[in-house]
Amino acid sequence: MAAQETVDHKYVYDFSEGNKELKDLLGGKGANLAEMTNLGLPVPPGFTITTEACQAYLATGREPDGLAGQIEAHLEALEREMGKRLGDSQDPLLVSVRSGAKFSMPGMMETVLNVGLNDESVVGLSAQAGQNDRFAWDSYRRLIQMFGKTVCEVPGEEFEHALDEAKHAKATHNDLDLDADDLRGLVDAYKKIFLKHTGREFPQQPREQLDLAIRAVFESWNAERAVLYRRQERIPADLGTAVNVVTMVFGNLGPDSGTGVAFTRDPASGAQGIYGDYLANAQGEDVVAGIRNTVPLQELEQLDKSSYDELLGIMARLEEHYKDLCDIEFTIERGKLWMLQTRVGKRTAAAAFVIAGQLVDEGLIDLDEALLRVNGAQLAQLMFPRFQLDHEFQPVAKGIGASPGAASGTVVFTSARAVELAAEGESVILVRRETNPDDLNGMIAAKGILTSRGGKTSHAAVVARGMGKTCVSGADEIEVNVPAKRFTVAGQTVTEGDVVSIDGTTGKVYLGEVPVMPSEVVQYFEGSLDPEHIDNALVRAVHRIMTHADGKRRLAVRTNADTGADAARARRFGAEGIGLCRTEHMFLGDRRELVERLILARAPGEREAALAALLPLQRADFEEIFREMDGLPVTVRLIDPPLHEFLPPLEQLAVNVAVAQERGEDVAKEEALLAAVRRMHEENPMLGLRGVRLGLVIPGLFAMQVRAIAEAAVSCARNGGVAKPEIMVPLVGAVQELETVRAEAEKIIAEVVGDSGVEVLIGTMIEVPRAALTAGQIAEAAEFFSFGTNDLTQMGWGFSRDDVEGAFFWRYLELGIFGISPFESIDRDGVGRLVRIAAEEGRAARPGLKLGVCGEHGGDPDSVHFFHEVGLDYVSCSPFRVPVARLEAGRAVVESGGSDSR
Repeated sequence: MAAQETVDHKYVYDFSEGNKELKDLLGGKGANLAEMTNLGLPVPPGFTITTEACQAYLATGREPDGLAGQIEAHLEALEREMGKRLGDSQDPLLVSVRSGAKFSMPGMMETVLNVGLNDESVVGLSAQAGQNDRFAWDSYRRLIQMFGKTVCEVPGEEFEHALDEAKHAKATHNDLDLDADDLRGLVDAYKKIFLKHTGREFPQQPREQLDLAIRAVFESWNAERAVLYRRQERIPADLGTAVNVVTMVFGNLGPDSGTGVAFTRDPASGAQGIYGDYLANAQGEDVVAGIRNTVPLQELEQLDKSSYDELLGIMARLEEHYKDLCDIEFTIERGKLWMLQTRVGKRTAAAAFVIAGQLVDEGLIDLDEALLRVNGAQLAQLMFPRFQLDHEFQPVAKGIGASPGAASGTVVFTSARAVELAAEGESVILVRRETNPDDLNGMIAAKGILTSRGGKTSHAAVVARGMGKTCVSGADEIEVNVPAKRFTVAGQTVTEGDVVSIDGTTGKVYLGEVPVMPSEVVQYFEGSLDPEHIDNALVRAVHRIMTHADGKRRLAVRTNADTGADAARARRFGAEGIGLCRTEHMFLGDRRELVERLILARAPGEREAALAALLPLQRADFEEIFREMDGLPVTVRLIDPPLHEFLPPLEQLAVNVAVAQERGEDVAKEEALLAAVRRMHEENPMLGLRGVRLGLVIPGLFAMQVRAIAEAAVSCARNGGVAKPEIMVPLVGAVQELETVRAEAEKIIAEVVGDSGVEVLIGTMIEVPRAALTAGQIAEAAEFFSFGTNDLTQMGWGFSRDDVEGAFFWRYLELGIFGISPFESIDRDGVGRLVRIAAEEGRAARPGLKLGVCGEHGGDPDSVHFFHEVGLDYVSCSPFRVPVARLEAGRAVVESGGSDSR
């Protein structure tokens, strides 16, 4: 019975059977082809092989039972509909075989066009096209080239080299100058290349071509570049790809044919208008590959007004239907418009905010939906600086601003070199004629990408926009010579190692490094731009969406700040308190001498004198912070790191003492310090005498800090301010530790506060796994928990962050052990579970327990959603990430279906 169920499982869907909601099953391309078919738009007939078929194939290494028969049945139905047979010698049906995963992965997987052509059907295709031999042989050479590279792993450069030789023999740089005889000769050359690398003749059976192409698309899901792209974009590895078999329509039939890509709005800025690229007498791959420079879509109106008008009508209909920016691929075959694909288009961060606001104004979506259309990663991109230009900086070239941003770096011409230099910490600009999917490693490593060919829809542009990388494409004034590692422009030669700057908004290219200035979005957050009175669509959109996010979110957003200046900036960015004030920074600089006195103290009087000298200095620090955060809560972490971190390193001290002794100098103090450092030396300081253990071992240390905090709060209150201090005891692993510190702290607070009205909370940082697992006990002595997820991750995984990230994390990411570093986004299954346990058991023991997080995960978009789900009260992060956390906290409410605001 199980076998029968497998055979009967539906693996193939005609376009008329699907819809846009079936992306999991049909992939994005297949689902949207089905949607357009059902809307009555001109879509070439075809069918989709499901992602489930791909998953089964990848799991077993063979096609699932029943798939071959279903493909045969749908192929026969397609042949009946078209009145043609696949690869027929007289009147051939040709198809394209295209990948299509749930999430767009531009150029990462395989496509094969013109499947069904062979030595006989090429003649029939020519007759079908009105004895157009050039078109037929051009289509045949494309099939051999794509099939060879995609299906049989023939090096693509060999085909390119043969094409370049054919053009050289014709004394041209343009493919269109090759006639039918030239292309017939190129087919022969391609066949020889195919035979040399595969040991067999190019397959002449159309069904064999189709079956091999389908398998190649399945297998491309696990190609190195696809795996790398999924990891970069956080796309799950187990989804698989669908395969779309589509009747071929031809844009390379002559000047009345062509192919193009259109956007319903500008994907770079969000501006409304007509955006896209068109290429006459070409197939679709020519546009996205960037091998010939396109013309703007508007020029199609002069070339074919009927098709142009029909296309604009379809674009408007699709945008209204999808309620979003649509990315459309189309072909015109002798004046007949065909729609080959639509999808919700990739866009820049700026365009995402602007378009979301526009769609609200147009009544297509509401503000909740607008909030879901943007994300924190995009907002962070908008906060990057931009070029500060003056008369000294003149562009040497101008291309198409394909993906905004300002990027300067060392010029490199290969992906391998980009990866190599980036690993050494250098900023690089990857320069290519055009990129292809094999360049993905270098594109990820580079600060920016510059190409001499292609438009806004080329591979470089689409991938760069998806990754948030600065990109200038189609800068055709630049002559790129990859083998010589140089490019020439405006009479100047730029070689590998020189520095250039590229502006992904204007498309301008500059020699040398151009200084940068703050973004308008940062200026808005800092209060220097009034969104209500500025002609800036982006700032207005950001303000509108951020205001809505603040109204929706339940989580408060605090900041990690150790100085008054940091606190003031964070408040401008919208911080609602300080979730982590590290006091160890108050022991540095000219205060190190007092710390040395404390460490070297032998008698109680010496230690008390050192602490007494530190007290007013710390009190002044806290007064400044309370003043800046007037009325907002400030969580102060008592000193956490080992004291020897405030002393010179052991090796340095040993050398200094030895040299001084050799010179006969008085080294009594240095010898005492050396003895103290040796005494305190630990093999693993992360797990040694730090945090609460310091407070319990060194009498008076925590007491001095508690007194300084309380006195600063009282001083603030007496001067008309409001201070809300929260004292956080770090590294607690047992409730008895916290109880001991708390008993001492409460006596000091009661003595200092008196009748001033100041309230001081006492809580702990949950950063030791044992604390998370005994949270119910610890909550009896704590008024709040703050999760220190940096240390909780280190101890939970057994990683020393400073050592492991550079040592082997790259390999863990490569192997798929990590989808992303657990220090960047919280590990929900492990560390996240500890947080959940502690939150639930802590609140069970003390219902009013305040819960927050102060590890840098507090500013990570995905982690913010987790903390909302777990029920924390606030997140805390660095000042620059406060707006990101505010936005994501609002999105978390809408995404979870909640409607309650704070």
